[in-house]
Amino acid sequence: MFWNYSSHHQKNKHTKVIAITDNVIPHEKRPFDNQLIQYFVNGCDGFISMSDTVLKDLEQFDTSKPKLLTPHPLYSNFGEIISKQSAKEQLNLDPNFNYLLFFGFIRAYKGLDLLLKAFGNEKLRNFQLKLIVAGEYYENPEPYQKIIEENNLQDHIILKDEFIPNSDVQKYFCASDIIVQPYKSATQSGVTQIAYHFNKPMIVTNVGGLPEMVPNEKVGYVVNQDPAEIAEAIHKFYDEKKEDFFVSGVIEEKKKYGWDIFVQKIEELYNQIR
Repeated sequence: MFWNYSSHHQKNKHTKVIAITDNVIPHEKRPFDNQLIQYFVNGCDGFISMSDTVLKDLEQFDTSKPKLLTPHPLYSNFGEIISKQSAKEQLNLDPNFNYLLFFGFIRAYKGLDLLLKAFGNEKLRNFQLKLIVAGEYYENPEPYQKIIEENNLQDHIILKDEFIPNSDVQKYFCASDIIVQPYKSATQSGVTQIAYHFNKPMIVTNVGGLPEMVPNEKVGYVVNQDPAEIAEAIHKFYDEKKEDFFVSGVIEEKKKYGWDIFVQKIEELYNQIR
């Protein structure tokens, strides 16, 4: 879509092109990335960036055009919040367990291997916990399966390795106590905004824009890319019974992610374009 707009802009000389940038530099490197990115950036008049990391990436390709930072608004297309009990029933989950959720496509940079190793930590067996992994593999599943086998996690992992339709997203988030994003690299993540929509605490790694979106000790925990630290955060969450405290923080923090604010930023950027 942006490419077509850029072309139209060059023909009529007056259409303004504003790019809403999620990732500027791809997670997986490919030949000619920089040339293609530069071509795209040259065709735009201004940029909305969804994280400070992306804003800095843009500066590598343009230092003069207007740029504004504003996070992605909340996703509201996955339905309303339902009770944890109802969500567990709809997913046929054992009501006697507590559930953590890893959600989305399984790709190397998302760090599922770190989370699986963390979940193998013996001290987590003190709680009635299961990890739900809901999303398609976008790479070879064997390394993940090996970690599950080596740590005897077969009875502690619920693997739903397939595309999750929009109609089921509500169930997975509402059935879970906390959402874990153990990413090895990131700009920002739509999973974070889905978690906010459903009032869910989060554990994220200290990469990209995730710490900007998830204030540590207010809506969850920010940890390093280390299985021991991820395990410690999970243990602390349940040992100190932090769910209600973090849910209150989520409800307060998500007020800054309204669509009205996002639209205001676009209008503000448009007014800066000459």
